[in-house]
Amino acid sequence: MADFVERMPDIRSAMAEARVDRALVICTTLEEFDAVHALALQYDNFWASAGVHPDTEGLKEPSYEELIDLGSRPRVVAIGETGLDYYRLNGRSIADMAWQRERFRVHIRAARTLGKPLVIHTRSASDDTLAILREEGAGVQGVFHCFTETAEVARAALDLGFHISFSGILTFRNAQDLRDVARWVPMDRLLIETDSPYLAPVPFRGKVNQPAYVPHVAAQLSELKGCSAEEIGRVTSANFERLFQLPAAGSAA
Repeated sequence: MADFVERMPDIRSAMAEARVDRALVICTTLEEFDAVHALALQYDNFWASAGVHPDTEGLKEPSYEELIDLGSRPRVVAIGETGLDYYRLNGRSIADMAWQRERFRVHIRAARTLGKPLVIHTRSASDDTLAILREEGAGVQGVFHCFTETAEVARAALDLGFHISFSGILTFRNAQDLRDVARWVPMDRLLIETDSPYLAPVPFRGKVNQPAYVPHVAAQLSELKGCSAEEIGRVTSANFERLFQLPAAGSAA
């Protein structure tokens, strides 16, 4: 987002004060890839992904070859955000969303070729998301980001070798079912995120989200897991490094 780029010194200062030492900058359209990638090249604690969000229509469609090219560039550590979203069909049937399913398959194939993880978005489409991963995703890892699905979907994702990432939604008053899911997700499969600029956690709900707020998600998880927020930070940082094949904080990038 342009206003985020303009405010980057302040955003990074707030990150440092909150002890958030790394971030993955997510690409959602091919048109924005260069801007996303530039942030990862400019800052040694930012990395980037390459992909097209399932909701994107009317813009450039990703090909396998282009995703291989973008995903091979320096500091690009993941393919996505990709997946399926049937929440806004706008009068169409699920059968009409075949184009979205094919786009998802293209991302999975690119991730498999590159040996890089997928960042998966799924909304009102979990059955098809899981089915396509079972068909196409042998050997592919990744994360179900901003998880809002049921315990059954979480179990299936874990069985496929994926991580589960929780956002500020975990702190919302009406999110008890999601907190119940988070309570039993294994520690070695947990990630935390902002989904910035959306879904700012309590006490910032309704405001523009930013990386400095992610410790509030860690604090909520710590209550659910019966450990310190520092332990959640340590574990999720290690999971992040392992999944995205990154060095530990403080090591050479």
